Amino acid sequence: MDLTNLFSLKGRTALVTGGSRGIGRMIAQAYLIQGARVYISARGAEACDRAAKELSELGACFSLPADVSTIEGAQALSDAYSKNESELDILVNNAGSAWGAPYDEFPESGWDRVMDLNVKTPFFLTQIMTPLLRKATTHRLAKVINIASVDGISVSPRETYSYAASKAGLIQLTRMMALRLAPERIVVSAIAPGAFATDMNKTARDHADEVAAFIPLGRIGNPEDIAGAAVYLASRAGDYVVGSTLIVDGGATHAR
Repeated sequence: MDLTNLFSLKGRTALVTGGSRGIGRMIAQAYLIQGARVYISARGAEACDRAAKELSELGACFSLPADVSTIEGAQALSDAYSKNESELDILVNNAGSAWGAPYDEFPESGWDRVMDLNVKTPFFLTQIMTPLLRKATTHRLAKVINIASVDGISVSPRETYSYAASKAGLIQLTRMMALRLAPERIVVSAIAPGAFATDMNKTARDHADEVAAFIPLGRIGNPEDIAGAAVYLASRAGDYVVGSTLIVDGGATHAR
């Protein structure tokens, strides 16, 4: 048993959607440190370019701005990636959206926007990128990692109906995609983060101590927590984890 390179990503390429900030950026940073060539995508071109420039201090990082909320946008991202690489080792479906509103006032727009980006996009972007993932399997297993949420596992008091439903759907979608793609040497899994300080989770970002009081471990998550999970699933260490969702929340899900 040789554990020397178990968590190494040297020689691999990765594409992280929503990689300019938050959890996506944490994952991109971790992959760069582990030796991967990383492409990040985000809807805002300026923010995506700036993040890639900053992350390039750690390794080869490239910006591919795209709006992946539509199939056309997902195809455009695939086309842009294909101009630079002939295969893809790791796809991280991280781009996501949330919407909160009282039950009696929850709008259709808040439903459709979240469902499109959080459920439809991971499926169709993976479908579009599958030929590139297949090409990588001649060297090793290719990986698809969907970023779900603990809100898709246990019920939050926040009225984020479409977000919770979308993340629960993504967890089931992960299982279905995993069973379909495993025979092709493409391993699909997911991560369900809890409270991390991000622009999407402003409560954890701005009121960390209050949120930590409800977490058994006594703190919100930090970048290393996500990095460890994301590197584990992407590397040889996670090759036998198929269709599972790794909960990274300090025990909060079990305390609800």
